[in-house]
Amino acid sequence: MPGTPLADIQVMEYLRAFHLGRAGWSRINALLLISGAFGVFRRDALVAVGGLDASSIGEDFELVMRLHRTFRRQRRSYRVTFLTEPICWTEVPSTLPVLRRQRSRWHRGLWETLWAYRGMLFNPRYGRLGLVAVPYYWLFELIAPLLELAGLVLIALGFALGLVSWQYFLLFMLVAYAYAIIVTLAAVTVEELSYHKYPRWRDLGVTLVATVLENVGYRQLTAWWRMEGWFAALTRREQKWGTMTRSGFTEVNE
Repeated sequence: MPGTPLADIQVMEYLRAFHLGRAGWSRINALLLISGAFGVFRRDALVAVGGLDASSIGEDFELVMRLHRTFRRQRRSYRVTFLTEPICWTEVPSTLPVLRRQRSRWHRGLWETLWAYRGMLFNPRYGRLGLVAVPYYWLFELIAPLLELAGLVLIALGFALGLVSWQYFLLFMLVAYAYAIIVTLAAVTVEELSYHKYPRWRDLGVTLVATVLENVGYRQLTAWWRMEGWFAALTRREQKWGTMTRSGFTEVNE
């Protein structure tokens, strides 16, 4: 494990997204996103769709969407597959300002790509992509931070105004975040049983702590930052990549 709370929590995010999310979408051949840091593409497929879009701020997501749309329209047989076996390294943001820029940029790229490919939404021409995967991304990826923050505000206001009992308030919070913790623990379990990459008990303990800490402040902050990215896109603010400070990898000898 990286050894800092901010990085440890992001490891949990990646494990959850990869082992549960993308592995599942890949299984039904409806994977919409291959992260740029972990993606390998066939050259002929890239050339066939015109390569990366330099104007897109979510170029990895946009590329996969374009591959799907192009090959579906051409009725070509193809697959976009997620593999869990390869070992890849990426450096996650180590400070809150850098993390904020990253999450804002990600969500802006998500919105701009989904809007650009809105013709796929609920379109039976694209099969389970148009009827299941794309609607899921609209509701549970794009709109999710708005729903989560609105839910927290409403439940807190209801509690403050006496419209919601403290028993209901506590139960709501317990169910919401206990479910999130259970889902993340399921991803960690899959990782440990499949590959056992963290042989030290200390690392496994860190994963458990990070799973809980993710839901106390971190999750709410990232939801707000994602909303900032969405708002920036809707108001047509200038699109900037932002400075991503890197500290490099350090090999630890024990």
